[in-house]
Amino acid sequence: MDGYTIPPGRVGVRIDIVEPKAMAARMVTVKSEAMSTEIRKNGSVSLYGILFDTNKADLKPDSAAALVEIGKLMAGDSTLKLLVVGHTDAVGAFEPNRELSQRRATAVVSALVAQYGVPAARLSSFGASFAAPVASNADEAGRSKNRRVELVAY
Repeated sequence: MDGYTIPPGRVGVRIDIVEPKAMAARMVTVKSEAMSTEIRKNGSVSLYGILFDTNKADLKPDSAAALVEIGKLMAGDSTLKLLVVGHTDAVGAFEPNRELSQRRATAVVSALVAQYGVPAARLSSFGASFAAPVASNADEAGRSKNRRVELVAY
């Protein structure tokens, strides 16, 4: 043991105590290059930086950074067409969530066309409701992963 002498016939034990600290939760904006790589590799990319209030389809101002990157993605590949898919968690009934997810996907498309100059012919919207979860809806951690916007190349 470092710096200690253990007498013969004795056993030395070293105990390191690690105290975990919670990490600050923060949103990381996915850059257009990373989106492009993910789409080329998997055909789609899920985004968690496009934000809405509960039961609303108005884009929150914090969504701007993600929208800028989608605009760059589209500007960098003039042949890329995207299906913008809105996903919800499973709180509430399927049909109202489908309608909400459709309105949200449409809001993203509208913003990309109006504010970022993406041609409307290169974008389509689809509301998936909670039909394609990526996590369990049993707790808030899972539900938050299911609330997302997905970009699917077509």
